[in-house]
Amino acid sequence: MKTTHQVPNVKQAVPLFMVTNMEMSLRFYVEGLGFAITKTWVPKGKIEWCCLKRENVNIMLQEYHGDNPHRIATKGIGVTIWFQCNDALEIYTEFTAKGLVVKEPFVGNGMWDVGLDDPDGYSLHFESVTEVAEETKYFDWIGKKQ
Repeated sequence: MKTTHQVPNVKQAVPLFMVTNMEMSLRFYVEGLGFAITKTWVPKGKIEWCCLKRENVNIMLQEYHGDNPHRIATKGIGVTIWFQCNDALEIYTEFTAKGLVVKEPFVGNGMWDVGLDDPDGYSLHFESVTEVAEETKYFDWIGKKQ
């Protein structure tokens, strides 16, 4: 299909995460990861859906309501979001300073990879391009620099 648009038509994909506890998820994403709430849906006096933004990235959260709220735990399995950053190691420092459990950064595919899981098991990775050798682990790399 040929397009006649001079500028890109599709601008962004915004993932929606179904969550079991909106308050816990908002603490993680807003206080922990530094996202800001930009839109909400509050039908019964508490947030049940929201849009969050950090810099150029948007995500949505919606609280799961159904027969078995524990079923949602399987929804995070197999879902991974990759955030492209200018400096993933800066993100690592920011997140660990806030007490988040972050996996040790490593270099894969020419990028520093900083990974962590949200409270519902969604896998989040923050990456940035690097010249550091493939499969280098952060603490080994830091030790060599000192």
